Amino acid sequence: MSEESPKLFISYSWSSPEHMQWVVDFASQLREDGVDVILDKWDLKEGQDANAFMEQMVSDTNIKKVAIICDREYVEKADKRSGGVGTETQIINPEIYKKSDQTKFVAIIAEKDPEGKPYLPVYYKSRIYIDLSDDDLYSENYEQVLRWVYGTPSHIKPELGKKPAFLSESAIILGTTAKFKRAIDAIRNNKPNCTGNLSEYFEAFTNNLEKFHIGKVEGEFDDALIANIEEFIPFRNEAIEIFTSLAHYRNIAETHDQIHRFFEGLLPYMYKPDHVTSHGTWDFDNFRFIIHELFLYAVAIFLKYDCFDAVAYLLNHRYYWKSIYTGDRMIPFINFHKAVDSLKYRNDRLKLQRVSIGADLLEQRCRMSNIPFSSIMQADFTLYMRGCFEILRYPEEARAWAWWPETIIYSERQYGPFEIFVRAESKEYFNRIKCLFSIEKKEDFEQVFQAYKDKKLHIPQWGFFNFVDPSSLLGYAQMAKRP
Repeated sequence: MSEESPKLFISYSWSSPEHMQWVVDFASQLREDGVDVILDKWDLKEGQDANAFMEQMVSDTNIKKVAIICDREYVEKADKRSGGVGTETQIINPEIYKKSDQTKFVAIIAEKDPEGKPYLPVYYKSRIYIDLSDDDLYSENYEQVLRWVYGTPSHIKPELGKKPAFLSESAIILGTTAKFKRAIDAIRNNKPNCTGNLSEYFEAFTNNLEKFHIGKVEGEFDDALIANIEEFIPFRNEAIEIFTSLAHYRNIAETHDQIHRFFEGLLPYMYKPDHVTSHGTWDFDNFRFIIHELFLYAVAIFLKYDCFDAVAYLLNHRYYWKSIYTGDRMIPFINFHKAVDSLKYRNDRLKLQRVSIGADLLEQRCRMSNIPFSSIMQADFTLYMRGCFEILRYPEEARAWAWWPETIIYSERQYGPFEIFVRAESKEYFNRIKCLFSIEKKEDFEQVFQAYKDKKLHIPQWGFFNFVDPSSLLGYAQMAKRP
């Protein structure tokens, strides 16, 4: 026997011939898997003292593991301290509680009571056990036994990271948590006050976002911006959960209007307020990043769950803008994406040589959400394509409709069309998504492709070689080919 083989002692009751055979089979399987099992039927010889043998096995420092095979009879004898099981219990009980390392002993469930509860001795009630009583789960749970014996858990504790910035003593509190919980509960349970709860959450979010304003900065502004948007992540994740719940439980016209009004209320944060006469060039960059990210997530989530009417509402309806300089007017969705110049400065200052710091941040931050980055890219590309149509429809407003899809720089990960366009090979599905572009038929995309050739529209490109093929990402060749 190899010295590396772990030694294990099995404590059990001679309940019945069938149970004894179960124990022998279990012990044999362990030995086949390299575990040096000590079992009385194999190792207790005629003339030996059974009690001394058991005490030696439990206290032997060479035996690293003890498996307690629990069935009805074992538990009855253990609790009553009767027979050989009772003797073992008197030895095992103090061993369990006096040792600092309590991983030596584990109960293996071989039988459950009529109510489906495992038979466990009283002294073991609060401890973790391994259930081998269910034939359907035996293989999976037997692996758990092996992992316990060999000390190789399936879940390895990750390395300790650093404290998130948003948990620091100076962390910004948006004040939406209670209203968020009420809104989520109302949405998921279809409560009559759902509209009001959602409005309260959106209003608190909009009114308190000013707390994230970056004031006077000591040091580099771009460092302050990165710290600021990192602190915003918990509140971004609240909004993500709100959008996801609405997509699942409340995709109705009233909801579409509430979300539209929510983003309408966020727009002013991206620009200099009328009452501010002195400001820095980058003073609103953090809001530009935050609100652009929120809009991308809203579109991404509604696309992900086929709520195309919700996205169409956000794109078809313009947003009210009030300014003493330009007068009251309605502006398009493109205004949720504005350049964040301080990130370009950061790229140059730190010599990062990245094509787009904004795209990198969106990709990295996506890992702290439950939304795949492919969904973010899909939303970004959809907004870009819708913008292309609007430029052709309203050429006098061309600049107002150009949406630059930053995240598509990562499109080499995509290997073909985005999901909604793959599904759009079905005419029925295409008819569902065409509202995203306000078109009637597949062939309407041809005018966009022609505009690329005529240089009236720009295909996303970064550098000389990094460019995308919109037709490929649309899956245009296969679009609407099947019923």
